[in-house]
Amino acid sequence: MPAPAAALSLDVTPAPHAAIGLRSERGPVLLALMVSTGLIAIDATILATAVPSVVRDLGGFAQFPWLFSVYLLAQAVSVPVYAKLADVFGRKPLMLLGIGLFLVGSLLCGFAWSMPALIAFRAIQGLGAGAVQPISMTIAGDIYTVAERARVQGYIASVWAVSSVVGPTLGGIFSQLGIWRWIFFVNVPLTLVAAVLILRNFQERVQRREHRIDYLGSVLLTTAMTLLILGVLEGGQAWAWTSPVSIGIFVAGLVLLAVFGLVERRAAEPVLPLWVFSRRLLATTTLLALGVGVILIGLTSFVPTYLENSLGVEPLTAGLALAALTIGWPISATLSGRLFYLRLGFRPTVLIGLALTVVGTGALALLAQHPSVAVVAAASFVTGLGLGLVASPSLIAAQASVGWAERGVATGTNMFARSIGSAVGAAIFGAVANGVISASGRPETDPATATDAGAAVFVAVAIAALLTVAAGVFMPQVRADQATPAPEPETATETAAA
Repeated sequence: MPAPAAALSLDVTPAPHAAIGLRSERGPVLLALMVSTGLIAIDATILATAVPSVVRDLGGFAQFPWLFSVYLLAQAVSVPVYAKLADVFGRKPLMLLGIGLFLVGSLLCGFAWSMPALIAFRAIQGLGAGAVQPISMTIAGDIYTVAERARVQGYIASVWAVSSVVGPTLGGIFSQLGIWRWIFFVNVPLTLVAAVLILRNFQERVQRREHRIDYLGSVLLTTAMTLLILGVLEGGQAWAWTSPVSIGIFVAGLVLLAVFGLVERRAAEPVLPLWVFSRRLLATTTLLALGVGVILIGLTSFVPTYLENSLGVEPLTAGLALAALTIGWPISATLSGRLFYLRLGFRPTVLIGLALTVVGTGALALLAQHPSVAVVAAASFVTGLGLGLVASPSLIAAQASVGWAERGVATGTNMFARSIGSAVGAAIFGAVANGVISASGRPETDPATATDAGAAVFVAVAIAALLTVAAGVFMPQVRADQATPAPEPETATETAAA
């Protein structure tokens, strides 16, 4: 059997003491990654501020969590597939495929005629995002060393900083003007620019070989997660929690997950290699990514709706309050390398970030019964600072602990966990909000009902933050200058020998 993916090499490789900026030899590739990241960064916040407008136009408030869950589910289940294929066929073709799918999905969303249609087209967008975000991070891991990534993170973080303001602002403006469909059409020029930059600037040489794609594992994982999210979102709405339908859906989802685990043990090239979870560093960073995903979706999808319905503020104002979260994230992510993990190590940096996250989400939960744009913005900013010190350092630690042939899988698993956390989190928080609204007997636009629903969601987010602390506590202590690739997994070694 052929050797693993060591057959692929990059024309742009890490070089000691090489320049980092956009004018350097690797600058064009960095610019391509920044624009590609911008696609996902803007999309992460632009829709949330327009949810009330979308609901007024298309109807289906109880279904709106699906706009986030189906996108994130499609992104999550496709990440491991793309990550594996990127280690097999190279980064560039998968990146271009993801950008193309994101373009098609955006166009279809812009022309959606109903809430179910919009939900379906969001799934196509999610399939594109599933390639763009993790492969961008993988390419950065390929061409920059750990020390260099501490500086490169500033460039990537600047994209999130700009997008954190542009996304909610555009979403609020389009919503107020009654043209929310432009939330999706604005992606068209961005996708075209990203594709051209990748085509022109990123070069790699790939030696083709035969592979076994884990189609069965992919189908099992997708079906299992779809059933579990369906059960959470529709439980208490379409059917009672204790009904045979509800119980059957959850049991089927759990059984399929168990079968997925058995299939992955026997798969020649598993879509989600179980060896990832046998290494303590990779296992804990994966759990951290899961928690980050839950916390992030809880705020990005519910803060604007909470403020708009409880206080009656304009979508633009609600969007700017949400922007505080995504401004705090890139600020701390930019500083995380030089001020924290290069000096203290990855684990202390993550624990500092988790402490800030608990403070921010805790304040939001405690004060939610007294709606205030300023309070929400301040709490979101602190939470963003914390998440920036958790997400980026933990991902870089995971990448630095593996070799090239495993880096795509390690990055993909981390992104997969974050997306799954967001997908499941959106479903759980949606169920919490819908439950409070149903119990009140009043519409979701009633200020008191909106306040109660928002408060319940924010309490759940704070609980998720506390649970995530456990993963940070058990993360092994590794300094950046000690991070070295782990040995190839035994299965890959056997494949190479064969």
